[in-house]
Amino acid sequence: MISARILEAALSKLGYEPVIAGDGAEGWEKFNQEPVRLIVSDWMMPGTDGLELCKKVRARSQTPYTYFILLTANRTSPENYALATAAGVDDFLTKPLDREVICMRLAVAERILKYTAEIRQLQEMIPICVYCRKVRDENDYWDLVETYIQRETGSRFSHGACPECCDEELARLREPAS
Repeated sequence: MISARILEAALSKLGYEPVIAGDGAEGWEKFNQEPVRLIVSDWMMPGTDGLELCKKVRARSQTPYTYFILLTANRTSPENYALATAAGVDDFLTKPLDREVICMRLAVAERILKYTAEIRQLQEMIPICVYCRKVRDENDYWDLVETYIQRETGSRFSHGACPECCDEELARLREPAS
């Protein structure tokens, strides 16, 4: 818990508002209730360790990308780094903590989080034809808006007519046939 207090003090001094958890299970509980965009976690914790916490964070659906930094011992093996990378860890900090290194890693994390937010925003834009209102999917296939939204979200539609369209259609139907 001493390293957690040192990390908390360092993060606070850098302008962050750290959320401290006593172990991985508590960390997951806090994250699951209110996801954050940046996690600095110790690798070795009782119960749920840092790798398991990272795996849970990565598996949580409908969550914006979270940058995950793992605190490691000075002499971590290449095999451990491979395990951590496979679990989804983005970066590593070695103990004892070095203030300059933490500053640099956090700056990198913020830059990456900014870019992931921009990418997510671009992906959320739906390309729609200005003329026929069909939507283009990831396979470059043009489909009706309703079909696209139903496939992507599972939403279902009921169809009706707004007052303006209803009036136009009634007027069109009342016109004499030519």
